[in-house]
Amino acid sequence: MQPLVSVIVPTKNSEAFLEKCLVSVREQSYPDVEVIVVDNFSSDGTPEIAKKYTRKFYQKGPERSSQRNYGAKMSKGKYVVFFDSDMELSKKVVKECVEVISSDKKMGGVIIPEISVGEGFWAKCKALERECYIGDETIEAARFFDKKIFDNFDGYDEEIAGGGEDWDLPLRVRKSGYKIARIESLIKHNEGKLSLWESMRKKFYYAKTIRKYMKKPPDVARKQFTLFRPAFLRNWRKLIGNPVSSFGMFFMKVCEFGSGGVGLIVGKVKK
Repeated sequence: MQPLVSVIVPTKNSEAFLEKCLVSVREQSYPDVEVIVVDNFSSDGTPEIAKKYTRKFYQKGPERSSQRNYGAKMSKGKYVVFFDSDMELSKKVVKECVEVISSDKKMGGVIIPEISVGEGFWAKCKALERECYIGDETIEAARFFDKKIFDNFDGYDEEIAGGGEDWDLPLRVRKSGYKIARIESLIKHNEGKLSLWESMRKKFYYAKTIRKYMKKPPDVARKQFTLFRPAFLRNWRKLIGNPVSSFGMFFMKVCEFGSGGVGLIVGKVKK
């Protein structure tokens, strides 16, 4: 009997992508997997889709961090892994994660590389950006953990939302002396028909709560929250080879950076 892996998926109005996500979990080559969906009170068909694939369907809010932590609380696995509802897993993701994390007692978490797919010009720009981040541990974050280690670190910080919580937990794990590994199998992040406005709106919303994270590891945060990240310089050949998408990507980054800056100000004023 192999150790059970608890796959936890937070959702909110996720009917457009959730089924593909859960099918990809069901089709994993690793046999011992339980699926836990924690929904933030969706107003669409998300609950009905989720219940087709798991009996472990719960509702919890107000943000993704609290949903993830609740899912972990309700889990039975030796390991926990967290996927967003718009992600699709290649078939060996869970198997490779188990092999890596079980190979060393000091292994605290596993990074699963991620690529973007989607429709339209802005989705192509986002896909190019994410390609540049593969192998960059200041941007990629572990999402697969030993359950005991996850619990020892109290899971995700529920006062941080929108990406900062993804970085915060692995940083705390690593600073305590645990290793963070990575696998080769990929996750596909489905951006759908991404618009520039939607991307800016997300950055504005997330930035309102990111200040707490930025104060925790200021040296790391300075590298993460810059307009032109070192990953772009390392991948200059890729960018030169895609001049139109590269121009669009940098224009998108400028717009996101601006909307994120406004969100930081709004968050500080509200606080």
